[in-house]
Amino acid sequence: MVEKTSKDLSQFYLNLEKEFGAHDYHPLPVVLEKGEGVFMWDVNGKKYYDFLSAYSAVNQGHCHPELVSLIKNQAETLTLTSRAFHNNKLGEYMEFATKLFGFDKLLPMNTGAEGVETSIKLSRKWGYLKKKVDENQAKIVVCNNNFHGRTTTVISFSTDPGSKDFFGPHTPGFIHIPHGEISALENEFKKDKNIVAFLVEPIQGEGGDNHFRCEFMQNLRDIADENDIILIYDEVQTGVGVTGKMWAHQHFSTGKCTNNCKCSDSLTAKPDIIAFGKKTQVCGVAASTRFDDVEGNVFRESSRINSTWGGSLVDMVRLTIYLELIEKENLVEKAAETGLFLKQRLHDLQNEFPNLVSNARGKGLYCAFDLPSSEDRDKLANLLLDEGSILLGSGNYSIRFRPHLNVTEDDINFGMDCFRKALNKLS
Repeated sequence: MVEKTSKDLSQFYLNLEKEFGAHDYHPLPVVLEKGEGVFMWDVNGKKYYDFLSAYSAVNQGHCHPELVSLIKNQAETLTLTSRAFHNNKLGEYMEFATKLFGFDKLLPMNTGAEGVETSIKLSRKWGYLKKKVDENQAKIVVCNNNFHGRTTTVISFSTDPGSKDFFGPHTPGFIHIPHGEISALENEFKKDKNIVAFLVEPIQGEGGDNHFRCEFMQNLRDIADENDIILIYDEVQTGVGVTGKMWAHQHFSTGKCTNNCKCSDSLTAKPDIIAFGKKTQVCGVAASTRFDDVEGNVFRESSRINSTWGGSLVDMVRLTIYLELIEKENLVEKAAETGLFLKQRLHDLQNEFPNLVSNARGKGLYCAFDLPSSEDRDKLANLLLDEGSILLGSGNYSIRFRPHLNVTEDDINFGMDCFRKALNKLS
């Protein structure tokens, strides 16, 4: 083992993880110690611009002073009661969040995957109690190249072999359709009367920042109603402001299209359930009034759809202030504005490095571009680390951008300078 010296602190901590930790991720070889705003510092004092924002989980930048103060105060007062008791923060949070989110009921959970699992349980139970599908035959339609988490049920309907190999037997009850094909979805309803839900990411994140066509998203509400199914959006990665709207699906809803295409503006993409998380550091599901007619059955106390830590007082304070800061600092609107600037800078890189950079795309600050190969992508991520910028890939060939919502144009210019230097080295 490397000794803990000021000369080689990073390697000391890397060796500790290697010796005592289970190997799951393949993180970049940097050991971070401190964060402030959009920057982080490693244990050797080197400064980095954070383009990843902890997979979009740190909306307002690192160590926002208002957040730190309120969380500290609550932690010193009362941390957790569990859901076996009531507390004075949960109800206020639920009221505030449901009104802001535009939904009727909310269930706080611990992780995004847990939110997706809860959505699956709710829609299956709804199917048996309300739609009267055959016992233990409820089906849920999903898209190829999805990523909804890493629990046993969720990996069972992944199309990524690395996510599911050697973890079987896999959970049944899921039907796959090609990414974004309305006709394929409609055909499944003709073949199977036991379909209870369609689960989809408005933008596929881990699958490679894949954007759905407007026609696909806009028609989902009508198709769900016509076939009497629950429409579930996984907005764990795309929700709560990062795309320049509160939810990514709102880009496809009634009103002016944000995709500059000729799609209809007469349809709406609003779902029955949203699984959310990351940006709030509190995950869960938000549900519509669609469940009201069977609420006594689907949401009854004996349903066992709950979570010990869901509703933690510290979490409720943290989420409430997160959402209040989003409103107070106009972070959704700022994400839309700075997102346009970021996309323009990405297109500038694409024009400057046409042999390396392609398919620059995004909504708000949720952006990406492609490289010729996964090897090039991984080399670029490491070169960027040398230049003082942190981010990771998605899919097979893409580099993802997930800046903090309060990022400035100057911050983006700093990051783009790092990219230009790294791309020059790569080329």
